[in-house]
Amino acid sequence: MIVPARLPLFVAASLALTLTPGPAVLFIVARSAGMGRRAGLLSVAGIGLGNGVHALATALGLAAVIASSPVAFGAVKWLGAGYLVFLGLRKLAGSGEAGSAPADAPPAGGALLRQAFLVAVLNPKTALFFLAFLPQFADPARGAVAAQLLVLGALFIGLAVLTDSGYALLAGGIGAFLRRHPAFATGERRVSGLVYVGLGVLAALAGTGASP
Repeated sequence: MIVPARLPLFVAASLALTLTPGPAVLFIVARSAGMGRRAGLLSVAGIGLGNGVHALATALGLAAVIASSPVAFGAVKWLGAGYLVFLGLRKLAGSGEAGSAPADAPPAGGALLRQAFLVAVLNPKTALFFLAFLPQFADPARGAVAAQLLVLGALFIGLAVLTDSGYALLAGGIGAFLRRHPAFATGERRVSGLVYVGLGVLAALAGTGASP
């Protein structure tokens, strides 16, 4: 179905993109450093599921609707930006965040997964990225383009999950070491909160250029 000769180039391009730290990686690193590897890996899973929605939307042609409609793009963009700012302000306030529970109470896995999923699915830039990137490696002469796009999207997300998990494990390990110092908790809350707010501001300022 997919042109075999294009797969090495697709994998190489995908790895180059997923290994380059972007907003999703910063979000995962902040979660992992502050709440541990479990929280980081759950965030990776949530973002992967959110990206899966964008890949499916690309295959079904729904991403093209967002790309061609300033109203749809703006609505999703502002929802995503507002949600990130909300998470950041709540983190800075030190209340209501999954990671603000007492040390002996593990963070709620469902909340971590849901938050990461919403952060990913409410990012229209990801939809535009898949819309611009995936079709370059599909060939209409080899069958249903939608099926090819789904396979390519799944492969890209699988590679992203692997690379993002590496960032989560690394940041989680560093965070575990730093959490031995009492001052780290306060500093981490402030830094993570500012990271979320900063990502929200960047999302709000984003245009319609295709980038992950």
